[in-house]
Parts: sequence; structure tokens; C-alpha cells
Amino acid sequence: MAVFEKRKSMKVDLDDTIPLTCAIEAAQNVQTHIDYVIRVQRGPVPENSWQINRRYSDFDSLNDQLKVCGMDLPLPPKKVFGNMDREFIAERQQALHKYLQLVLIHHLMSGSIYIKRFLDPTRYPAEMQEAALQHVSMLFRSEPFWEVVEPLKDIGWRIRRNYFLVKPKDQPKVKQVLAWSAYGPDKVLNDKDLLAIMKLLPTIQHPFIYPVTFATANETGGFTIRTFHATGTLRDFICKAKPKHHFLKKYCHPKHTTQFNMMNIKTFGRQILEALKFLQEKGIPYGHLHTGNIMLEGNTCRLLDLENSVLGLPSYYREYIIQFKKVITTEAVDVYCFGHVLFEMTFGSPLNAPSKDDFPHTVPAPIKSVLESILNTEPLKTKLPTIDDLLADPLFADVPVGNLSSIQLRVSSKLKDPLKVAKESGVEKRLKEDAKQIASYRRLNKAQAHHYSDEEKKKRKRASAKKRMSQQQTISEQPVSPAASDESGSTANGSVSDVTSPASPMSTSSTPESRSTQSTPSGSSTSTPTGSAQSTPRARRRRRRRATTSTKCSTTTAIQPDSCS
Repeated sequence: MAVFEKRKSMKVDLDDTIPLTCAIEAAQNVQTHIDYVIRVQRGPVPENSWQINRRYSDFDSLNDQLKVCGMDLPLPPKKVFGNMDREFIAERQQALHKYLQLVLIHHLMSGSIYIKRFLDPTRYPAEMQEAALQHVSMLFRSEPFWEVVEPLKDIGWRIRRNYFLVKPKDQPKVKQVLAWSAYGPDKVLNDKDLLAIMKLLPTIQHPFIYPVTFATANETGGFTIRTFHATGTLRDFICKAKPKHHFLKKYCHPKHTTQFNMMNIKTFGRQILEALKFLQEKGIPYGHLHTGNIMLEGNTCRLLDLENSVLGLPSYYREYIIQFKKVITTEAVDVYCFGHVLFEMTFGSPLNAPSKDDFPHTVPAPIKSVLESILNTEPLKTKLPTIDDLLADPLFADVPVGNLSSIQLRVSSKLKDPLKVAKESGVEKRLKEDAKQIASYRRLNKAQAHHYSDEEKKKRKRASAKKRMSQQQTISEQPVSPAASDESGSTANGSVSDVTSPASPMSTSSTPESRSTQSTPSGSSTSTPTGSAQSTPRARRRRRRRATTSTKCSTTTAIQPDSCS
């Protein structure tokens, strides 16, 4: 055990469920071809972005890989002549941008290894499948009871989980599925506690939980072996797909789907809720419910992949979950995921959206009531129902499930604390952090959108104009001080006017004769300017008329009635 603890676990900090967005920013001529410059961003943080260059042939190769989904994607056609013309390049750039946006809004397609490798080649190397096979081969050296029959390539949506069809050496006709998963970003347990929890999984015996034949973990990741079921999962049944096919072929664009009737929805829903309640009572975090994780055996639903949370793997619906600040516990996540499962069973197709506020009137009232209590925007912002609330709902309350009280699972006290740590410090902690970050960026974007809206621009423009008018009115109504009156009486050459304001303490009389001579503070008189032109009586009368006019226009103080007569 000491040797085992010295090995360092290979944890992958990158969360593959974080969506990628991109935009083609430019097209540049590189000798004989055109490179399209693409800005790629992971999540809501603009700083977490990078640039890549892709030519048309890269888009064409991507489109060939995505043909497995059976959808007609609008890739612009090839052109042999004239493909270097400026107008054609601009049109192709717009068409390629539209193509990428259509691919990225599809939940399954945007999370595929093809898109991830196209937009982020450094983090998604091509040899991931070969590395997984090496890990399985090394495991079977220490556990020589199985042998690999064939790899089941891309039967599931997880990029870092690989499946292999195996068989026990002593029972060669028995088919089993081995799943290897790399450790995810939510892994917080040490190797010793993690291995003990993995050894606990085969001991769980519950009618609505699919049994685990073998489970272990080492420094590379976690391993589980279960019996291969030919009919597949609940999603395989809904999409009428074969379990061994590529997941994009099975689920992206199925030709035919199945909708369950009222009785099946009641029965399957009750069974799923009972399994979730059992896990919560035992303190085993789940949070990975979706139709692809539910095995359908006749009229019985059984949950898969109980190991995901302790291995630190993100949830299938995590992209939607972090948009709601109230869905931050594994219990709330289970309820939210159950709403998506119920929707898919009812309509025969996934919701492909975080929430839904309007349901068709054709949906039976009991089902519609439960869907609204989980998937409507209002309960997602306030409070979701609990598992006990849903079990008590009239839709599921009267469904017989047999005696479940006799089911026993002893979880040792040594494992209760690690399970709690995996739940609170692993899954829930990062959920809270990401939900807080999303809410912060939403507030910022909302404030920016409001600030730059046309209505807000008009409001600021009206406020600015009103402020200018108010300032101008205040200036026009402000009284002129005596010093300002004296300055207004100054001539262009800097000489002081012969007439002062009637309100000025320097004025001695309002008559024209008194304005010709002013007394100084010392009592001496101040003479008028000398000169031949100014010494004549006509010049003195002209000077007095100008002084009288200047006094009427410049002063703002009260003037005696007889001074204006």
C-alpha cells in the first residue's frame, strides 16, 4: 500500500462540459490558400480565449466526421476557380461562421471530441483511445480474470471515458462492459479513500440500481465492470438505437423516437426517485442522472455510473445547472436532472435548454404539474421540490414498488467522512463558484447592455441638454458685481470710463454735469482727457451721450426713475 500511495494520480483539471464559443475574426492570404482566424473562448470569461487558424479543408474534414450524426449541416461548397477573390472569401467567411454557430448550439455535437479537437487541438490529443487501452492492459496484469474482446469506441458522450467489451476467462460466453474513466476536475479524495469507496460499489444490492461486478481505481483513473445489456439504456429505447453504435449516430438526429404512456412514466419515475432517495440516505453523492445513465430491463429502470462523483467527473447537465444559483447541492442537481428525464420520457426528445416555462396543453395535467415545478424559471430561482416531495406527488405516490425497507447497505464510519468530502468539497464547491461567476458576468453584461441601449443614450442626451440650459439660465440671472460694472465701462485702449454706475459709491450725481469730473478718495479732482478733438463742446456732448448709453446697458442695479427721463 505504501508503494501505491507514492504514485501520483493523473487528474484532469479541464472540465469538458464547459461550452466553447467562437467567431471567425478575419481571413488572411497565406501563399496558395486562405487561413481563417478563429477566436475561441471557453466559458463566460473573455480572458480565457485563444486564436487558431483553419483553412477550408479543415472545415471539410470536420464536416466529414460529423456526418455520423445524420444531420444536413450547411457547410459552404467547394470552389475550384475564383476561390481567392475578395468577395468570395468574405461570403465564405460568413458561411463558415454560420456553420460553426449551428454546430455549437447542439448540446451533444458541441461536446464531441471532433469539435473539441478542431477548436482546441492542444488539449485534446489524438492518442486518447490508445492510452485508455494501455491502462486497461496494465490493470489486467494485476487482475488476470478478464480479457478484452473489442473496444466499444464512442458509444458514450464522455471524452475521457472509454468502454471495452470484455469476458471472464472462466465464462467466455458472458459479455461484460469495462469502463475506464480518467479523474475529473472535482476529484478531491486521496487514493486510499477513493479505492475503499470503489470497493463498496459491488456490495450495493438495490432493485433500481444496476449492479457493479467489479470496481477499482489506481493512479490512472477508475475502472468498473458491469454486465452487458443488449437492449441498452433508456435513451437507447427512446431513440430506438443499438447500444454499440456511435453516440452521435444514436442520439443526435434519430429518425424515430418513442414517447412513453402515462403508466410507464409513473412507474419509471417512481423507480428512479426511489433509487435517488436510497443514495441520499446512504450519503452517496450522485448528480449524474440522465436517460443515458438509466438501464432499462423490461419494466424496470436501474441507475448506472454511481462512481462518477467520487471520480470527480462533471455532470451531463452541468452547463445548464450552473446558470441557477439555487441548484448547488447534489440533492438539487438530482431533482433538476429528474425533470429533464421526465421531459424526455414525455416528449421522446431532450429539452436541450436550461429551463422551459410553456408546456403544450396536450400534456396530461399531473405530468405538466411536476414538469413546471422543476423546469420552470421561477422554482429554479427560488426553491426546487425535494425527492420526498416528488415521491408524495399524486403522479408517483400510488405506484407499487414492493418492500424496499429490507434493503441494507452498511457504510462504515471510515467512509462516511470521505463521501461527505467528495460531495461538499468536490462537486458542490465548484458548482457554487461557477454559479457565482456566471451570475457576476450576467450582471455585468446586463449593465453594459442597459448603458449602451438606445433609450439610455437618449435619456443621457436629454439630461445633458437640460443641464446645459440650467447652467446658462443661472449665469444669465446672476447679478453683476460693482467690479464687473467698472470693467464693463473700460474703453478698448484700457482707459477708465468717465461715468460710474449710479449704484457705485464713486458716483456723486446722476446729472450729466457731475459725470465730467470725479472726486478722488483724497479729495483731488480728476480732469477729463486733454486734446483738441475732446476739448470742443461737441466732443464733450458726444462723450456724455456715450456714457449715458453705456450706463443703461451695463448696470443691473435699480436706476432712479428721474435718471432715465
